[in-house]
Amino acid sequence: MIEAEWLDHDTTAEMADAVVGDVGFAIAAALETRGEALIALPGGKSPAPILERLAAASIDWRGVTIIPTDDRMVAADNPLSNVAMIARHLEPKGARVLPLTLDGEGDYRMAGKIADARLSGLNWPLDLVWLGVGIDGHTASIFPGPDLKDALDGPPARKAVGVMPDPLPPEAPVARVTLSRAGIVSSRILLLTCSGAEKRAIVERALEDGPLSATPIGRVLAAAESPIYVHWSAT
Repeated sequence: MIEAEWLDHDTTAEMADAVVGDVGFAIAAALETRGEALIALPGGKSPAPILERLAAASIDWRGVTIIPTDDRMVAADNPLSNVAMIARHLEPKGARVLPLTLDGEGDYRMAGKIADARLSGLNWPLDLVWLGVGIDGHTASIFPGPDLKDALDGPPARKAVGVMPDPLPPEAPVARVTLSRAGIVSSRILLLTCSGAEKRAIVERALEDGPLSATPIGRVLAAAESPIYVHWSAT
């Protein structure tokens, strides 16, 4: 069984405030210790309200570098772009937001190799990774499918990998570049957010099954050595 600290909230707004506090604490600690911070944030619809609160919070974003936990292989002006959403909220506050993908064209596996090479120039490990979870148990863009093994079991030094979910999610039917399991679990802090009874059950089962989990989220968290904090909201 995977050890994790659960933090339960009545509403998503309450959860959002708590997550902002955790992210702000991680950034402040990194800035005080090393003068810089490196964090990974998710995109998509669910994180948007929390990103808005982060942008409004009293956080010193200067010296903070942000990468997406994953991104879709689309142009930067496409509404599906995770990095564009993160940048829209936090670049005006002084953060440096780096993309995983440079455009929406080309072979996704090669895009993953390029992203991995670019990320290797950053000051690892990450100070914080904030993850979500899907109803199929995926996290970041580590989906069930033909590239799952590469994302989970690639070389320890690999930070990113290109993936093609199978089946493709109907809301975003495109290839992705995602942080690998090794890149995620190297983080000093892992933060997971989810809402509703269905996703709580998925996460609870993943934590219980540990390395034997049938879901990507369970397989990822089973490799973590840093603290795991699960923020859950009832609504």
